[in-house]
Amino acid sequence: MLIKDWMAKNVLTVDENTSLMRATRIMKENGIRRLPVVSHGKLIGIVTDRDVKDASPSKTTSLDIHELYYLLSEMKVKEVMTVDPITLDGDDTLEKAAVVMLRSRISGLPVVDDEGHLVGLLSETDVLRGFIHATGIKDGAIQYVFDLPDAPGSVTSVTKILKEHNARIISILTSFEDASEGMKRVAIRIAAIDDEEEKKLTAALKEEFTVVYHERDDLSDIKERKDD
Repeated sequence: MLIKDWMAKNVLTVDENTSLMRATRIMKENGIRRLPVVSHGKLIGIVTDRDVKDASPSKTTSLDIHELYYLLSEMKVKEVMTVDPITLDGDDTLEKAAVVMLRSRISGLPVVDDEGHLVGLLSETDVLRGFIHATGIKDGAIQYVFDLPDAPGSVTSVTKILKEHNARIISILTSFEDASEGMKRVAIRIAAIDDEEEKKLTAALKEEFTVVYHERDDLSDIKERKDD
């Protein structure tokens, strides 16, 4: 999965001489947490809501509200922005973006072209959307998790049985960190099938392999946050 297919392309930006008050208003009104700072279309920095909070006077300040507003209106984005932020290319993968975000402890990345022009913005939410899409969980899929020998052909043996039962594979994910030595943990999602066929398939799989987990994805009971 490529970043360019999941990033936000219509990105709000500011220039380095934008007041901190205006940048704050833009983020609040649009429900965003970061603003790329550009000059002639090229990325020169990024300002986040955290930068604004860190730059704002403490609640214990002796300044009155009018003095606070004046201070924020006079302070410029260039005074608090991160210069030369971490960026990625649109042809980089979402997986790479996830690693960069995790290692750098950041929740968003500007995306630039070879000349340094801003072409998009990738958030952790975009990465999650891509991951969810790839797994197929939203399609009512059925998931099987196996512990298989770490040897060529072990996954093929599973997919052979799936094919024999006319199961359509949506995704295959492999991990070694949560499997014992010499083994690998493989999660396979298939498209929904009727209950009777699922029982037959499950029995056939359990007869041949170690099935660690088997469940049909159900998202109906997930509680969603209500906006204020």
